[in-house]
Amino acid sequence: MQIIELLTPHYEAAWLPWAVQYFFLAGVATGAALLVSACVFGDAASRLRRLLPAAVLVLAVTAIAAPVSLLADLHQPFRFWHFYAYFTPWSWMSIGALLLPAFVALALAMCAAWWLGRLSWMRLLAPLLVLSALSITAYTGAEVMVVRARPLWNTLWVPVNLALTGWLAAVGVAFVLERFLPATQRPGASALQLLRAIGLWLAAALALATLGWAATGAAGLHPSFGEALRLATLFPVWRGGMLASALFGVAVIAALVRGQWRLDRRGYTLVLGLGLAASAWAFRWALFMSVQGVPKYGSGLYLYNMPLGSDGLLGMLGVLGLFIALVAAASWALETWPARRQPALQGAGA
Repeated sequence: MQIIELLTPHYEAAWLPWAVQYFFLAGVATGAALLVSACVFGDAASRLRRLLPAAVLVLAVTAIAAPVSLLADLHQPFRFWHFYAYFTPWSWMSIGALLLPAFVALALAMCAAWWLGRLSWMRLLAPLLVLSALSITAYTGAEVMVVRARPLWNTLWVPVNLALTGWLAAVGVAFVLERFLPATQRPGASALQLLRAIGLWLAAALALATLGWAATGAAGLHPSFGEALRLATLFPVWRGGMLASALFGVAVIAALVRGQWRLDRRGYTLVLGLGLAASAWAFRWALFMSVQGVPKYGSGLYLYNMPLGSDGLLGMLGVLGLFIALVAAASWALETWPARRQPALQGAGA
């Protein structure tokens, strides 16, 4: 009789918490870009146009913060130029190195056009920004989906859920950040009701996508649903996490529904916005960090201990600090120079 002992090696996680921050901020940025592009075609006094300042603020902050998180996740950030010196067209990460700068440039150009009050420029930029936002949505989703070694990632429903949760988080972040706008630029209760309606439609689409993932998985069209059931059956931590996410999702949808009568309460919109953003962030944490704890081959779960330094908790707090600093700087600029963009945007054909 021969005994073969298998040893599990110690290795670093492929995706660090920086990646969770990046995919969260990128999802919010694409949602804000789509919202801004829609708002610029609204009538001057419409609810859609009144949402424009809040949408621009979300876009400006996340379009700047997202690439910082990505660079930090590269382990050796100063080697980012390798993506351009050694371009590999079959790699989604390499393709993203071209798509992301284009998106950031278009997003900041759109924000600058709003700042200068150039509505005609914004309407010219809007189609390009929409295409760029959709390209970022496709690349970030495909970058995860192509990993065949992990059944929970290797399904078309991953990009769909990343997109919908990111856009729903954009609605939540807009609920939070609109309070930092000057009083004359705040959307008002009527426009916030429109934002709530957008959130409800996105939540409904996300619920349908979840049902679609379960139905197609049960039909044997992809292995991710079966893998999720296996993990929920064998491991209480996965079972508890799935139950908690389902309950939290129901609570968020209920909060959106009840917002029809409570959006005039500042505390309610703050809690609602933070809840929407937190649910999208938690989905990404489970998708990246928890799934990496599932062995590709073998049984059990790997244990992940988040470091307290720059690769873990400190890095996450640093991104949060950058986000807060950008919001503070933008709020200060809007209060200091309030007249730069008001005259031209008040008319419908500036």
